[in-house]
Amino acid sequence: MRSIIITAGGHGKRMLSSTPKQFIELKGRPILFYTIEKFLEFDPSIEVILVLPQDHISTWENLCKQHGFKHNLKIAEGGKERFHSVKNGLSLATGDIVGIHDSVRPFVSIDVIDACYKEAAERGSAIPIMSPKESMRQLNGDKWIAVDRSEYVFVQTPQVFSRGYLQTAYEQEYKSIFTDDASVVEASGREIHTVEGNEENIKITTPSDLNWAELFI
Repeated sequence: MRSIIITAGGHGKRMLSSTPKQFIELKGRPILFYTIEKFLEFDPSIEVILVLPQDHISTWENLCKQHGFKHNLKIAEGGKERFHSVKNGLSLATGDIVGIHDSVRPFVSIDVIDACYKEAAERGSAIPIMSPKESMRQLNGDKWIAVDRSEYVFVQTPQVFSRGYLQTAYEQEYKSIFTDDASVVEASGREIHTVEGNEENIKITTPSDLNWAELFI
């Protein structure tokens, strides 16, 4: 059985909106609906665990009633940091392979999801990556120096792991270097494997991202 933990954050400050990002509407429906439906399209039997800040749960319930969104989900309460939110979601997961995905990435492709779950089933971990197209520079002291962009990648979600890997990793104490789930698993001594991501799999965090999302929809 597969599980997916979908994590939702706080208010959309970078959107210049008081509405939480995952609840902002695209074509009349909350972004979060599209994200959840993408995983159900991939696997109708997948176990969906939605992690929300406690004060957003009633908003979510009202939106489900308003839009007739009746999928059977488990709800976990968000924590202080992403680390704690994922840990809370993981406590409800029963799948052998567990993914973690950002609620505001509704355009991940079915092919990428499939590749992540297959790779994780075979090798224990899988994260989608994309190579940068632009030239890159690194801050070294007070100077910016050119770097070889072929040595860098952008990381996306879903990040997918065997449940055993995640359970061991999330027994660690939280550290500020834990910027994603792969960094937590890697710190527990496990190797991280990668698959090719898809360019449309943007994280909707700014008004310009929202403009792109309207085009993608």
